[in-house]
Amino acid sequence: MFMRGFLSIFLNAIALILVSNMFDSFHLDGFGTALLASFILAVLNTVVKPVLVVLTLPITVISLGLFLFIINALTLMITQSVMGPSFVIDGFGTAIIAAMIISVINLILNKFVKDTLRY
Repeated sequence: MFMRGFLSIFLNAIALILVSNMFDSFHLDGFGTALLASFILAVLNTVVKPVLVVLTLPITVISLGLFLFIINALTLMITQSVMGPSFVIDGFGTAIIAAMIISVINLILNKFVKDTLRY
């Protein structure tokens, strides 16, 4: 259980680094910062995200779940405000696009690693 959580944080840090390399308006100081940001993001996804999902349930249903990307962007923005100058996202639009790309990268990385670990 602990190993799976650490692996998830590690893979999320890789996704954050990849997105940081894609956009000039998404900046991380290094892999250590990405690991810390990934850990903070995991805590926020465990504590804050369920509350936001429940509070925004009507809008999420009306948008057929697309509002969840806004919630993911909000958690990214909260993470960058906690991290300070070592993690900077220039604008909410960048956060939304980054949240979408991070979700796709995490899906691919988790699928690849889980399939590899099965054998």
